[in-house]
Amino acid sequence: MVAELDEGENHRLLGQLMITFEWSDWRNGSFWWIQSLYVDPAWRRQNVFRRMHEAVMARAKTSPNVCGVRLYVEESNGLAQAVYRRVGLTPSSYSIFETDFVLARHKGLEDRPHEA
Repeated sequence: MVAELDEGENHRLLGQLMITFEWSDWRNGSFWWIQSLYVDPAWRRQNVFRRMHEAVMARAKTSPNVCGVRLYVEESNGLAQAVYRRVGLTPSSYSIFETDFVLARHKGLEDRPHEA
C-alpha cells in the first residue's frame, strides 16, 4: 500500500507499508502483518500512517478469514509505539525470539556455542 499526494500529473510518495499473511491454527484465520512501514520524514505527524492503517483495518474487518492485524516494533522506539497505540493497536502478549545471522556476523557471534 502506498500513500501518495496527487500533484497534477505527478504523484508524491508520502508513505508505504506491506501486508504479509500468517495463518493462525489457534484462531482458524489469518493475521495480517503490517511490515516495511515507512513515512517520509517531511510527512510524519500528519496522519499518513493513520490513514493507511484505517484502510488496512477497513479491508481486514470485511475479510472473513482475517482474525487480526499485527506489526512489530523495536522495544526502544517509544515514538512509534505511541503512534500505534493512538490508532488502536495494543501490545501483544507474545515476545519474539529469533536467530539473526546478519547481526550475529556484525557482532562476531556466529561461531559461538549457545547455551542450552
